[in-house]
Amino acid sequence: MAFINENEKFCTKCGTAYQIREMEGEGQVQFCPSCNEYHFPVFNTACSMIVRDPKTKKILLIKQYGRDSYILVAGYVNRGEDAEVAVAREILEETGLEAQKIEFNRSSYFERSNTLMLNWTVWVKDASALHTNKEVDSYCWFTEDEAKKNIRENSLAERFLLYYLNKEEWK
Repeated sequence: MAFINENEKFCTKCGTAYQIREMEGEGQVQFCPSCNEYHFPVFNTACSMIVRDPKTKKILLIKQYGRDSYILVAGYVNRGEDAEVAVAREILEETGLEAQKIEFNRSSYFERSNTLMLNWTVWVKDASALHTNKEVDSYCWFTEDEAKKNIRENSLAERFLLYYLNKEEWK
């Protein structure tokens, strides 16, 4: 039996081991024989943001968790929260910047953390208001070319950034 995640072997309602059964129109789906219900996979949802300064057109990249490479600002969507609200909240929490315009780019499932990543472009109201919280080790505003050179190589952040800048096809 293949499961989306090791934490999804048992029914979240009653604890019975899931079976895999065919569901008309859906294919193979986890099924709880005790509850007599199909259960679809549960996963995390997070947003990553290409933060732009409308005046300079530069892109904000950050460093976090003691790592020496730049990434995009990102954060999880809370239960009951719309993704667009999470984007504005995470930007404000981590950078002190207020979102002016939010545009969806694309999504990608990130298996390592069982997370659906939603990527957005966020134009902020006033880039000079930047003041990071303790989650951000350091930051820098980059031109598009500089951002491409400085983003963490072979990362999902790099894939999102390159896709957004239309310099590479989605891999």
